Amino acid sequence: MLYVDIPTRSELDELIAVRSAASVTLVLATTAHTQDTGKARIQLGNLAKQAVEQLEAVGVDKRTIAAVEEQIHDLQDDDEFWKFQANSLVLFVTPTSLRSFRLPTTLEDMVQVSDRFHVKPLLRAAGFGQHAFVLALEENAVRLIEVSADMPAVEVRVPDMPKDAASFAGTANVNSRSYAQRKGGGEGQKVLLRAYARRIDAVLRPVLAGRHEPLILAATQPMNSIFRSVCSFGGLAADGIDTSPATMTPAEIAEAARPILDGLHEKLIADVRDTFSARENEGRATKQIADAARAATFGAVETLLIDMDEALPGLVDETTGAVTFDEAESAASYGIVDEIAARVIQSGGTVHAVRRADIPGEGSLAAILRYAV
Repeated sequence: MLYVDIPTRSELDELIAVRSAASVTLVLATTAHTQDTGKARIQLGNLAKQAVEQLEAVGVDKRTIAAVEEQIHDLQDDDEFWKFQANSLVLFVTPTSLRSFRLPTTLEDMVQVSDRFHVKPLLRAAGFGQHAFVLALEENAVRLIEVSADMPAVEVRVPDMPKDAASFAGTANVNSRSYAQRKGGGEGQKVLLRAYARRIDAVLRPVLAGRHEPLILAATQPMNSIFRSVCSFGGLAADGIDTSPATMTPAEIAEAARPILDGLHEKLIADVRDTFSARENEGRATKQIADAARAATFGAVETLLIDMDEALPGLVDETTGAVTFDEAESAASYGIVDEIAARVIQSGGTVHAVRRADIPGEGSLAAILRYAV
């Protein structure tokens, strides 16, 4: 089992706002197998040594460096902490604090030392939607399951949710062939099931109101098509779980939902690429780092795609957005693309950390602009 911590928007904002002469970001591969975590703990020590060397190179006070080392070594020696890991671990360390995030994504080992944190490693997990609701729908039962990346799937209590189609209709069996009022047989069955589905949609509205997570339907026919015909929630996923959820546990439903969420993310990135192509012809998109930095500084970037693995050292002017590239990483600089991403987030834009192959032109970034700059 993976133990993960998906950062919230407020947590990202807090990390972006940190300014400290000794802000250390460490990224390392980990494993969920407790017996195999020894390698990661050793590697953490190696990364800490690299961080110390960078701090020493720019003349940071020895007591400040010692405080950073102590925080890392304390975590390295915490046996309980290492029992519960995922595929990657990201640490944000200052002389007075240490924040850790266990991520399901596989990241390359990295050391970043500056006056601010390197938040890019979190952006893939934060933007990769692994949070959804699944409606497990049958004639004889209905459940709403909440699926998230960092917590076990759970059933959500929905006030006034009907127990099943028959009790909602006030009949012993909606499959009865007897006639009632104007309709009966197969036609009457569809009328009852549609009313059942419409009621479910109605009670879900206040639960899903204002939510941006997708709703995935787990149902077989005819309930699948019937619910889709009456659903008013705009986030209903086109693809669903097309097997009966009758005997599935919340964990099994969550597992079946993962490929659908992966597909939704792939479509999202494809849509961003299409938008980029259209905006580029209008002068409202760029692949150039210098242009993206200037646009981000003035709040002009609407959506940004960035290479999740690359780190380009340098500086971005706080006022003009002018970029200065450095040849090597040091505590006197930071990741330029990471800083651009932080400014986009602070101005209300959206950032997607992806593989380089997903970026138009396969460069370091691609920015879609709110207006031409």
